[in-house]
Amino acid sequence: MMGRILVIVIALVGLLTAVGVWYLQVFHYYDRVSPEGFEIQAENSTIRASATNIEAIDANSSPIRFRACFNTDLTPDIDAVPYEDATPLTAPFWFDCFDADAIGEALEAGTARAFLGTENIAYGADRIVAITDDGRGYVWHQLNNCGEVAYDGTQIGEDCPPREDQ
Repeated sequence: MMGRILVIVIALVGLLTAVGVWYLQVFHYYDRVSPEGFEIQAENSTIRASATNIEAIDANSSPIRFRACFNTDLTPDIDAVPYEDATPLTAPFWFDCFDADAIGEALEAGTARAFLGTENIAYGADRIVAITDDGRGYVWHQLNNCGEVAYDGTQIGEDCPPREDQ
């Protein structure tokens, strides 16, 4: 009888731990970002455009958790440096304006174009902006070469800037 109780207690602790970790990753660490002062900008460009219907989330637990969706009068053929290998990262299911799969498909199909918004917005992470043919815009942070090396534990090369936290 004592063994059954112990197994049930262990199973319940495991289940509560799993639910707690899931909740923390999907809900707790994310905060909605105020749209005030939100502007679209491209690195090495003078492009500035207005954005409406802005929805954005961020978390201080990781440099790549930022996501934003908006409407804009920009078109994908703007004069900005394209961002090669732009890969939108999935957002929590409750942030339904940001569909990483659909954005990725639009980038592959050529109905959207991604460009560098801000290089090294956080160490090793670039802010990527994608604009679609229908005037929707998306923003996310993506690890750059230095970030991929820094966060996998590999020695950072000389072509990467020094980290401020070291």
